[in-house]
Amino acid sequence: MPGIVVSPRDTFEEAYRKFKRQCDRNLIVTEARSRQHYEKPTERRKKEKIATRKKILKKLYMLRRYESRL
Repeated sequence: MPGIVVSPRDTFEEAYRKFKRQCDRNLIVTEARSRQHYEKPTERRKKEKIATRKKILKKLYMLRRYESRL
């Protein structure tokens, strides 16, 4: 759970920015959204498989793009 130490000279806006930054770094909002609904293990595997394929295709695209410049 994120927590910040607020000094007396900090304004509310500065403290809020620090808190938001810490929440972003810990991926709290992203995890909360993903846990909002139950996801079956088969759906999770399917999404992982799609993400892996996209990553491989992106690397392949970048490699081909790099080779065409040579």
